[in-house]
Amino acid sequence: MARIAYEQREAGAFASTRHLGDQEAGEWRAAVARHLDPRPGLRLVDLGAGTGSWAKAFSAWFPGIEVTAVEPSAAMRERSVYQPVLAGDGANIPLTDASADAAWVSTVIHHVPDLHAAAGELRRVLRPGALVLIRSAFAGRHEAITLFRYFPEAVRVLDTYPTVAQVESAFAGAGFSMVSLEQIPQITAPSLHEAARTLRRAAHTPLQLITDQEYDTGVRRLRQAALTDTGPVIDALDLLVLRRE
Repeated sequence: MARIAYEQREAGAFASTRHLGDQEAGEWRAAVARHLDPRPGLRLVDLGAGTGSWAKAFSAWFPGIEVTAVEPSAAMRERSVYQPVLAGDGANIPLTDASADAAWVSTVIHHVPDLHAAAGELRRVLRPGALVLIRSAFAGRHEAITLFRYFPEAVRVLDTYPTVAQVESAFAGAGFSMVSLEQIPQITAPSLHEAARTLRRAAHTPLQLITDQEYDTGVRRLRQAALTDTGPVIDALDLLVLRRE
């Protein structure tokens, strides 16, 4: 079960604020291409596809690949900009054995209640040699994410997320080896002012799980900083790449 319920309010907030454009996500496109060497016919599973922005982007970026989007939340599936989206989750991926060449898991791993079960299920559906690309914020690795600068109270939520070592260990038990860990920059917003203007608490798990007072204080910090900091908001999330043996 996810840490928060992704119902209509959360799905709407996610769809309106968490989609990156091609320019903003350019470094992610380069990283995915570097690791996967996408080719026509490659089948990629977008596990926890949310409102479909990554599935849609991959289909546009890499013509000829087949993207299968899987998402447990009905509200997210309804709002997805990519169709079709299959109902499923880390413990139940609706694909046959050894039928996919890669998996993309973006800002999802902290919602997975049983990492070992998810790793085993991904091993089942992936072919030997397939890669799992996990885009995430991991416990203890928040320094490059702007959100936590203005909402430091939310770090305590992030620190309940899996660590890189915990994810690597769970996947190693299912026959995956670590390929790389790197931080990928992205343009999250054109300015702090725009980030403050468009901020939706429901779109961010760490902000939902702090107190109302802590959230309000963070919003004031963000708005105050936006008065003088006019540059783009550049964040870096981790990309953990694992290979199925």
